[in-house]
Amino acid sequence: MLSNDILNALKSYTQNMTNKVALVLQTGEHTKRAELVEFLTQLCSVSDNLTLIERDDNLRSPITFYLEVEEKNNGIHFSGIPSGHEFNSLVLAILHSSGTELKLDNTLSSMVKKIKDSLHFEVFISLSCHNCPDVVQSLNQFALLNENISTEMIDGGLFQDLVNERNIQGVPSVYLNGELFANGKIDTAQLVDKLIQRFPEIVGGDETQALPLQDVTIIGGGPAGIASAIYAARKGLNVTMIADRIGGQVKDTVGIENLISVPKTTGAELTGNMQAHLNDYDVTIKEFLRVETIEKGDATTKSAHKLHLSSGETIETKTIIVATGAKWRELGVPGEKENVGSGVAYCPHCDGPFFKGKDVAVVGGGNSGIEAALDLAGMVNHVTVFEFLPELKADQVLVEKAQAHEKITIIKNAATKEVIAEDGKVTALAYEDRVTGDIKQQALSGIFVQIGLLPNSSFLEGVVERTQHGEVVIDEKCQTNIPGIFAAGDVTTVPYKQIIIAMGEGAKASLSAFDYIIRES
Repeated sequence: MLSNDILNALKSYTQNMTNKVALVLQTGEHTKRAELVEFLTQLCSVSDNLTLIERDDNLRSPITFYLEVEEKNNGIHFSGIPSGHEFNSLVLAILHSSGTELKLDNTLSSMVKKIKDSLHFEVFISLSCHNCPDVVQSLNQFALLNENISTEMIDGGLFQDLVNERNIQGVPSVYLNGELFANGKIDTAQLVDKLIQRFPEIVGGDETQALPLQDVTIIGGGPAGIASAIYAARKGLNVTMIADRIGGQVKDTVGIENLISVPKTTGAELTGNMQAHLNDYDVTIKEFLRVETIEKGDATTKSAHKLHLSSGETIETKTIIVATGAKWRELGVPGEKENVGSGVAYCPHCDGPFFKGKDVAVVGGGNSGIEAALDLAGMVNHVTVFEFLPELKADQVLVEKAQAHEKITIIKNAATKEVIAEDGKVTALAYEDRVTGDIKQQALSGIFVQIGLLPNSSFLEGVVERTQHGEVVIDEKCQTNIPGIFAAGDVTTVPYKQIIIAMGEGAKASLSAFDYIIRES
């Protein structure tokens, strides 16, 4: 099951293991058990510090195992064969259990350690889900930090009865002590927020030393934020980055073919490369946390800006770069979130080429929707535009082009009701004819949602000038209307929301912040 290349790589990774780790597998019979035993046997063959033990520990299933260190269950369980995207979750769990340093911010680690209640998380996943590993890996680290916490990855494909019993319709789906905790398109930052809501006492009161005055504090960990951090660090400045997750929206992109000099990559690969580049520099990273409020400094007295974090921390900084990006406005219908990356997409420039020769839909008849339809028509077999209103909202010149295009059909007065999928792929879109009330279906392979973007800027209410749509207003140097506060990327008024543009804007914002510091200091 594991290739020689993978086994050789694992031998390298496990060379520095300081603790012996046993993989304890429940005894019994299961159709997949022999495959799992072979998988774990191969894995354990790469190091003398790894052993496979089979015994009856009354676990969920004969394909359930946990990690044991110093003859003690460390709280990390897997039900299923953690291959595919979850293979990294298992490898990281082993390495962290054996002494490799966790990659969590000290403040976040301290918060997790304060939890006194017994918490058992169950994470239902699909091996093809590229969002699931982040959740699994974070909860695994929480279990290692606090013996009151345990967690279990459950492959939904192998536990269909349990999935049906709990009416699970999407992954990742997280249960805490048997009750639904979070589901849909979730990430670690959202899990942390939910833990804080449940246990507010874990926030604040830390003995850890506060950061000194920062030169630049960047809010956001996507292309704009990472470019800002690297450029600022290269100037020798004190830099902190606060991000709910490194990579931002890019991490959810399946394929990227328009990043100049990189013919083909994926969101996960690009995120890994950006993270590696960022790690080359002395940047304080506070991941999985949010900025809740900002106290503006006074330029005349040269007082610092203050950022108040969801962790209870306060950071004082000379300059701020807001690079929080934007999120696609969602349809909010059944089947949408579950099929992102499997037929549901939001960026025709990025994902359109993957639907060559297929029938697709564009939901939204504004400028972005009609532009997307015209763009896609050059790549796919046919495009059907669905518009909720009786008339398209796009500029007339665009409407005329779309109406004249032989590969574009326009359906008005259509209310999207459901995204329909089979075997993990979108097959149709269900919609209501708002004139007759009839429910209809359109067979297709892809659905591009183009009903607008929502800038991630709500926390800036009353801080900087924003448009009526929430975009941060900036000038050609990425300056906002407040001295010392800059913004870059998709959260701003800069047109064309693209990765390469966000990177350039991030670099520009840092250069502007550096210029501000040397002139104002």
